[in-house]
Amino acid sequence: MKKNLQTTFSTRQKMLEPDFEIYYYEDTSQDFHYANVNPHTHNYYEFYIFLEGHISMDIEGVSHPLVPGDVLIIPPNTKHYAKLLDNSIPYRRFVFWISQDYCNKLFNISSDYVYLIQRVHTTKQYLYHYDIIGFNTLQSKIFRLIEETHANRFGKQTKVQLCLKDLVFHFNRSIYEMEQKNKKYEENALYENILLYIEDHIDEDLTLDHLSEIFYVSKYHISHVFKANLGISVHQFITKKRLRLCKDAISYHTNLTEICILYGFKDYTSFFRAFKKEFGMSPKEFKELSVKTKEKQG
Repeated sequence: MKKNLQTTFSTRQKMLEPDFEIYYYEDTSQDFHYANVNPHTHNYYEFYIFLEGHISMDIEGVSHPLVPGDVLIIPPNTKHYAKLLDNSIPYRRFVFWISQDYCNKLFNISSDYVYLIQRVHTTKQYLYHYDIIGFNTLQSKIFRLIEETHANRFGKQTKVQLCLKDLVFHFNRSIYEMEQKNKKYEENALYENILLYIEDHIDEDLTLDHLSEIFYVSKYHISHVFKANLGISVHQFITKKRLRLCKDAISYHTNLTEICILYGFKDYTSFFRAFKKEFGMSPKEFKELSVKTKEKQG
């Protein structure tokens, strides 16, 4: 993989350039120089892109075993170091350093450039994973930047800045979209599981507080998920479902009070009001109408 763009590894943990530095390293079992790197911090941001090897990255005392496609974002003053787990296979990675001053310049252009940098400070989430297609796209942008830094062509500095901004923006956009996709998947799973729970426990306590305890998420989040999927509140959905079940059951039961309790209404008064509001007639009126309809049919 573009061996002519590889950099000889150095244990240096200090930037020499004012804006950024980017490296492509490959170590074999004969020259695992990184083993000499002790736990350390630095005053710039590090994007560590893992390609191959058997490595675990320790960040603030927490071990992160890595697989190809992993990207770590390590903010300033965060203690970290790579631990060798197996030296039988080569260890390959990109290391991208970007200064705090340059990040501030990018922020002045657009906050879109620093979404991840702001996020890592608030969430302490350092590790992200790309699928093979996304990772190939990321690698191509990294190699494009490295190639431009090694080239001696007209407009080199302009092109380097374009590639640099493109890479930084790509990190932010791609990970943001991954997070949104995961969030949507999780919300869909939560929504479907709550629907199943309501179906199986329609006669029980189904308040937001109860559902929140069952699914270990806030009641505000549950409300958001239902509103986004159905356009109505959880309470409205449950009430409508109970009323439909009561309506179906009325034709087969004579005791209306028994029906309303069976399907989760606490008393007949609340059931009566909800039924009349939903269907435009009282439960008794609907029952009488159902009887007349059956008599005509039969």
